[in-house]
Amino acid sequence: MPISIREATSFDAHTLYQMIYELAAYEKEEQSVKVTVADLEHQLRQASPPFGCLIAELDGAQCGFALYFYGYSTWEGTRTLYLEDLYVNPNYRGRGIGLELMRRLARHAEAEKCHRFEWSVLNWNEPAINFYETLGAEPMSDWTRYRMNADSMAQLLDSHSQKTA
Repeated sequence: MPISIREATSFDAHTLYQMIYELAAYEKEEQSVKVTVADLEHQLRQASPPFGCLIAELDGAQCGFALYFYGYSTWEGTRTLYLEDLYVNPNYRGRGIGLELMRRLARHAEAEKCHRFEWSVLNWNEPAINFYETLGAEPMSDWTRYRMNADSMAQLLDSHSQKTA
């Protein structure tokens, strides 16, 4: 049976949540998963969901996903497709599912006139790094990614309001 790739719907929320949790466990970050099945159901029902998500199926089983959203490149003057998560269940790896998800995303990016397709990968995830490099992707070693969590943002806002008061 061929690999099937389709857009996620709210009916996929439970399985999507399971795969998100499996990915987090692989990345040793289970405690970081805050999203719930109800959150995913609600977001996937919205007229303009905050993300797009492709579901991969093989032999009637949901076995992988690619969750993405759009950014904007000020230098290119176009949208960028950003891949937040790519996951294939370990029992289904080596069957071309990840490749098909990436091809589908590349086609989608092209159709949406995105001039960039970007993502991040943990520096210890050698299987993923090797996979991405076989696709022709190159690491952006000149850039360092930063993140502020909710506590950091609150601290920034609090320190700013104290200085302006």
